[in-house]
Amino acid sequence: MASAFGRFFQYVQTKEFRSYLMSPLTALADAADPAALATRRPVAPAPHCRTCHLQHFWGPVANWGLPLAAIADIKKSPEYISGNMTAALSVYSLLFMRFAWEVKPRNYLLLLVHMVNETAQLIQGYRYVNYYHMGGKERAEQEEQKKIAAAALSSKQ
Repeated sequence: MASAFGRFFQYVQTKEFRSYLMSPLTALADAADPAALATRRPVAPAPHCRTCHLQHFWGPVANWGLPLAAIADIKKSPEYISGNMTAALSVYSLLFMRFAWEVKPRNYLLLLVHMVNETAQLIQGYRYVNYYHMGGKERAEQEEQKKIAAAALSSKQ
């Protein structure tokens, strides 16, 4: 285990890794100055990660905001859930799960992000349907009335 961490830290310090991390900035610079693109020598990806280009790593990393937000919202009240947005994000994740599986080479990181997002959106969808269409709202209001009544009784004593 220690040798794996050692190899990881050695790789992080290499020029190839730095150029890989800086590839988005390089792409922006190329867009701003096409003449610089003609003089730059292309950088080969790391030997063990030939398919980890810009879209295969940074895209899924940026997508983690969606499932993390949905997971954080699970603890909040269901009255704030948007049914339309939950349905849209669920369909979006299904489509991109299929894309991540079908693209060659398969993008497992993107697949994992959308599997987690799909699970979180299905949980949110269940909470939405339960609250608005299966009597959850009425039960919550009844429980609130009971708490108010109990508080009023305890304050009289």
